[in-house]
Amino acid sequence: MSEFYKTSTVWIVDFRYEGRPRRWFKALPAGVDGPREMAAALQALYEGKAQLLSARVATDEEESQYLRGDEPRNAYCPTLPSASRRGS
Repeated sequence: MSEFYKTSTVWIVDFRYEGRPRRWFKALPAGVDGPREMAAALQALYEGKAQLLSARVATDEEESQYLRGDEPRNAYCPTLPSASRRGS
């Protein structure tokens, strides 16, 4: 496991992008104010088109899902590999 992960916390970030629900899994350094960090990130990325609904620490099950690389429901990221791009 990387040193970064050992000192990080996995957050579940629910937001709306152009009115549609989206979810991210995001690992942030331990001690970071997740809601504030994610609100700033959404503003920087989407310039007001996204609205943070919640940012909370992931449950053990959600963290396991993150570690397995499972994509969250309603994930939206132009660089996120989709099933069609993976050939599945």
